[in-house]
Amino acid sequence: MIDNWLDLAKTTGIGVGSAVLVALVVHLALHLAGRRLAWARNLVASARRPFWTLLLWMGLWVGSAPTLKAKDWWPTASHLFTIGAIAIVAWLLVALVSYVADLALGRHRIDIPHNIAVRRLRTQTMIMRRVMTALVIVIAIGAALFTFNAVRALGASILASAGIISVVAGLAAQSVLANMFAGIQLVFSNALRVDDVIVAENEWGRVEEITLSYVVLRLWDDRRLVLPCTYFTSTPYQNWTREGSELLGAVEFDLDWRVSPQRMREHLKVVLAETPLYDGRTCVLQVTDATKGYVHVRILATAKDAPSLWDLRCYVREAMLLWIQSESPDAAPAQRILMADASDGADAEPARPKPRAKKTPVPEHVSDAGLFTGSIQAVERASLFMHGQPREDVGDDDPAWQHDTEPLIPRVPD
Repeated sequence: MIDNWLDLAKTTGIGVGSAVLVALVVHLALHLAGRRLAWARNLVASARRPFWTLLLWMGLWVGSAPTLKAKDWWPTASHLFTIGAIAIVAWLLVALVSYVADLALGRHRIDIPHNIAVRRLRTQTMIMRRVMTALVIVIAIGAALFTFNAVRALGASILASAGIISVVAGLAAQSVLANMFAGIQLVFSNALRVDDVIVAENEWGRVEEITLSYVVLRLWDDRRLVLPCTYFTSTPYQNWTREGSELLGAVEFDLDWRVSPQRMREHLKVVLAETPLYDGRTCVLQVTDATKGYVHVRILATAKDAPSLWDLRCYVREAMLLWIQSESPDAAPAQRILMADASDGADAEPARPKPRAKKTPVPEHVSDAGLFTGSIQAVERASLFMHGQPREDVGDDDPAWQHDTEPLIPRVPD
């Protein structure tokens, strides 16, 4: 009996010692490589524990097998060793999947401009990490269960009736499977990416996380909106960063007829020149309507992304409001009421105003440099909506573009 225990200690010590020696050699090699290579350091940090555990477990198993094979309880112990080895291997594989995913994510930062391709890769990497982790766990559980004879027999009968089982499982997990396939479709069709700015359910926010069943939006006030993946495959939503983060925003005013659009336009250029929020692409001030006693003025300006555009719109709105209050108070919206003299009696014929001498109005200035007309760049932009492709035969020195569109308001010669 003592001899058997001594033999067990010897064989177990040899097995565990050999495992420790192998682990030390691998650890030393990676440690030396980690002095110059970052990936080696990250690999050691990610897979050190499951790797050591697996080697020690296998050393204990192999070392004790020669001595304990003759025991009656060895088949049960060997079965436990097998299940433990499967679990540890699954742990190691999950750690390696996380290491590869973190390595890919670390090489592609999203806090840089023009990061569409990076965000697409980051989103796909995160989804693939979840898919691979779930696949490893499911395979490990199945492998552990199939080490039991009863489960193997049950598995054979299940495979024989796979048609009925698949129909029942599909009906029972219809919503779960629909969300899972919708999440994979979103990621690999490039329809939605992490850090995309979208508007869903009338809420503005950034895509913070995409899983196999739901999408998390971080709203502008730090709330979280959780939507199922099927929402984005069946419901229209706005994606503000589909191809780029640059956006065009509008600031609108209802002003009095005495407003001077030209003076507003000149002050707008000064306002935009003083703020870094403006990216310099588009600066337009137009009178879009003049009915019901008001003049509707619309300002268009561009910014590099959605947060900058929001701040720019607020900044322009406030700056133009202060300018109207201080420099052009007559442009403030006003309501006019015609007062009738009641002492003249109800039958009195109202006095008719004397006709004024006709005089041709001379506007101080009318600008035709609009969003879609008035310059070569504007004509090219308009052609995208009318012809599909901008004209290539028009140059900067060719005045022919002036004849493509009629002026909005005829000029009066001086």
